[in-house]
Formats: sequence, structure tokens, C-alpha cells
Amino acid sequence: MSNLLIRNVRPHGGAPTDILIRNGKIEAIGQNLQADGLAIEDGRGHIAIPGLVEAHTHLDKSVWGMPWHENAKVATLRGRIDFEREKRLEIGIDPHRQSMRQAILLAANGASHIRSHVDIDTTHGLRLMEGIIETREALDGIIDIEIVAFPQSGLVTRPGTVELLDQALNNGAEVLGGIDPCGIDHDPKGHLDAVFGLAEKHGKPIDIHLHEAGELGAFSMEMTFERIRALGMQGKVAISHAFALGAPDYLRVAGLLEQIAELDVRIVTTGSPSSTVPSLLRLKEAGVKVAAGCDGIRDTWGPWGQPDMMDRVRILGMKNGLRRDVDLEHALHVCSTGGADVMDIAGYGLEVGCNADFTLLVGETLAHAVVEVAPRPVVVKRGRVVARNGVAEVAIP
Repeated sequence: MSNLLIRNVRPHGGAPTDILIRNGKIEAIGQNLQADGLAIEDGRGHIAIPGLVEAHTHLDKSVWGMPWHENAKVATLRGRIDFEREKRLEIGIDPHRQSMRQAILLAANGASHIRSHVDIDTTHGLRLMEGIIETREALDGIIDIEIVAFPQSGLVTRPGTVELLDQALNNGAEVLGGIDPCGIDHDPKGHLDAVFGLAEKHGKPIDIHLHEAGELGAFSMEMTFERIRALGMQGKVAISHAFALGAPDYLRVAGLLEQIAELDVRIVTTGSPSSTVPSLLRLKEAGVKVAAGCDGIRDTWGPWGQPDMMDRVRILGMKNGLRRDVDLEHALHVCSTGGADVMDIAGYGLEVGCNADFTLLVGETLAHAVVEVAPRPVVVKRGRVVARNGVAEVAIP
């Protein structure tokens, strides 16, 4: 059902009101709205916000719900990538089943949209992406999934990957990924030329993993900026992680932020506790669009993470040393409206005319809701209740 009247909710923590939904869109917001025979939901005075946005995860990787994966080795980034690529079949990571588990839990915890990077490599071809597409179709009306064709194992160093990415963009991937042009491919020009060439050919946006820190990461960013200017791709490129923006050289970072704002480059952070990360408040001050994601959740890389964007809000807050209510609200913004801005999600919001994708939160204020660990009382997608008290209406396989 996409027609619903939800009474007694507090949009963004404001005064209690009602939200009337017809045909999956918000038709009216006000007090004492008439139901006209529609289903009625009691919001019990909870805060309403637009759906949470998981803007950086890997649905094809999680071992959630499987027997415990013992991580017994210390590995470099390259070592973790190679182990996962060669062992995932042996471990039994079925991309459809595992992505269903993670996506359903994200929806149960209030997320309305996911951007998932999916590995495209010469070992697995497009098999992993096909599993995520199956999940996307199965969860239509529960949560929206956007696919990034992601060359995690490298692009230039693994012949045949460019051709596979080309196929992936023809077969349903909405975004083209890239990864550490220097650190993984050891050929920043070759890597970035290939990525931007494919993006230009298909008219697709780009989302590049950039773990490279310090001056190396700054160098890769500036090579990226050159190509954005040359191809007129302002507003079409996101940089995920962007660890170089956490460097201690304040003036060097300021110069990068100035170019990022000028070119409308979007930044996607995970607030990684073990890495230097961009400052949310510096990004806000610079006028940069910022989103967040949980990254890998309980996978072969590590045991950490929850399929819950409110958990990620708290991680961002702690990593950034946020204490003021206004700053906690901004961390929540990054994991909701900020994600929608980065992903250019049409019809997103909690105003009349927007898609009826929202979640209720427990708390007196938005800041209180950020720190209060509680299940989402009600989650609505396209005007239909899809989860209650942290449990989705659809079964987890």
C-alpha cells in the first residue's frame, strides 16, 4: 500500500504533525489531516527524518549470518584484496544471499537508499554484480540500490578489466569506480585515463576509492581534478575515503578543499577509526557535498561494522570529536540528506511532493536521537511501512 496517513510525528524534531501520503508521495503535512479511508499509523510523537542513505558499502562481501570467519593473518591492502578475490568462492560468499541480508538489515534500520561498490575483476567477471542486481530486483519497494562497477583488484595491472567494466556499465551499473591510481595500479595516468574514458563513453558518474594518504593522495586528487576540468565533469565525481584530506598540513588541505568545492567533487567518508579522515566540519565550512557509509561490514577484511547508518552517525561523531548538538545534527545530515545530495537522488526529502521515504527515530531532539541506541520504530518506503522496531517486513534469507 502506497497510501498512508501517519499521525503524531515530529519532522526533524519539530512540532507534532501528521503526514499524508498518496501514491507513494507526500501529499500534505499538517495537523488533523483527514484519512479518507486510508490506513492510519500512529507515530507516537517520534522524530521523522528522510530515509538514511548508505552511500559507501560493499554488498557483495559481507559474511553476515554465515559461520564465523576467522581472520588469522595480518595483511597489506593488496594482500586483503587478493585473499578476498581468490578465496570468496571457497568461503561460500554468495553475492545474492549476502547482499540480501545486509540490504534488508539496512532497510530495517531506516535506510532508503544504498550505493554499493561491487567488484569487477578477471577472476569473477560480472558474476558478483549479477548477484547484486538480483537483490536489487527482489527488494524493489523496500530499498533502492545503486551499483558502482568497482575494479578493486586493479585496472591497468589486470588486462581485460577495462572490457569487463565496459560490459558492467552496459548491464546495469549506474556508477564507475576507481581505486588508488598510484598505490594499486602504480600508473596514475593510465588508471585515471581509463576510468574517465569509460565514464565519458557511457555518460556515467565516477566514485573513486582513494586510500592514499598525505602527498601521494593529494597528487592523485590533483590528477583527478585535471580530468574533471578537461572533460567538464563538475558535479559528476565522488572521492571515497579521501584520507589525504586528514593530513596535518592545514594549508595543503585547504588548497585541495578549495578545488574540491570549485569542481563540486563529492566526498564520501566512513569515519574510519583506524585512519586519517576528512574533517566533517572543515568540509562543511568549505561548502563540499559529503556523504557517509559503513564500508565493508563483517567481511574477510575485518569483523567490525553494523548494517545501520545510525551506528555510522555515532562513529562519525566520535571520530570527529563532535559534542555540540548542532554538530551531532550535521553528522546525521551527512548520513541522510548529504548522501542524497552526493548521489543526486531525485525526490528525496521530507516536504510535500517528495517521495515518501522516511524513518522514525527515538529521541527528544535530533542530537538525542543520534546518541540514543534504539531500533527505528517505523520505516516507510514509497508510502508503505517496510519495517517496525528494527525488524523488516521481508524475511532475511
